[in-house]
Amino acid sequence: MSTSLVILLILVALVLWAIGAYNGLVAMRQRARQAFADIDVQLKQRHDLIPNLVETVKGYASHEKETLDAVIKARNSAVSATGAPAQGQAEAQLSGALGRLIALSEAYPDLKANTNFQQLQGELSDIENKLSAARRFFNNAVGEYNAGIESFPAVLLARNFGFQAMTMFDVGEDTRKTLDAAPPQVKF
Repeated sequence: MSTSLVILLILVALVLWAIGAYNGLVAMRQRARQAFADIDVQLKQRHDLIPNLVETVKGYASHEKETLDAVIKARNSAVSATGAPAQGQAEAQLSGALGRLIALSEAYPDLKANTNFQQLQGELSDIENKLSAARRFFNNAVGEYNAGIESFPAVLLARNFGFQAMTMFDVGEDTRKTLDAAPPQVKF
């Protein structure tokens, strides 16, 4: 009788552990999905702001058609991208194109002084900061989730219930090189 009670207690403990591990993995997966949804919200705001920025620049630098077309093309590509890897690559291209667009303001003092352009540039900067924070949160959530499904003994349960590793949001090699470049010099 005591042997069967011990076996029963061990089985109950294993079932309770399995339920707890499963629920923990589900919670981590949901946190990662929510973090990706937060990135989508910021990207939507960024994508909605870009046409206004392009139209403002057109008024001052309409002969910079190649740069303006590159921004619109990169925006459209970013809007249609799905999944973290594809979105990361498309957003990296868009960031590069936006950087060239913003750099145009240096060549056009009237554009740089335009209050609408300054407001849009400020909004874009704010969105970029929020987007950066959302990406960090997403990558942290994905890291925790991936570690959770790869950790022993949860790995035994994760594989059986179809938990798959998620991909982090990567800005891409070109953007990384730009970010690693020397910071801009401020001169007065």
